[in-house]
Amino acid sequence: MYHKHFDKRFGKPACSTGGFPTLRRGSLSNYVLIAQDDLNTLGYRTNGLDGIFGAATQNAVISYQRSRGLAADGIVGCNTWRSLQEEVVGSGPTNTTIN
Repeated sequence: MYHKHFDKRFGKPACSTGGFPTLRRGSLSNYVLIAQDDLNTLGYRTNGLDGIFGAATQNAVISYQRSRGLAADGIVGCNTWRSLQEEVVGSGPTNTTIN
């Protein structure tokens, strides 16, 4: 079976080189869902995958940032996105993986 992935990114990228947009509490988007999936894959619980950046997602982001020596501001910006994406590559499927 052949699958084709389509990724038309929208919003201003968090990094000057492109990528996903900056996320913060109150953000609602498929990018929040991606961040939630990354965090859950790495063991940081967001209380589900719903695309809503609420308190649980913010707490997961802060815990992740602290554990990686990043600025623990609860905002998924350029450095946090890069770190998350680098860590989940090759991690394989987990119980939160979306196929």
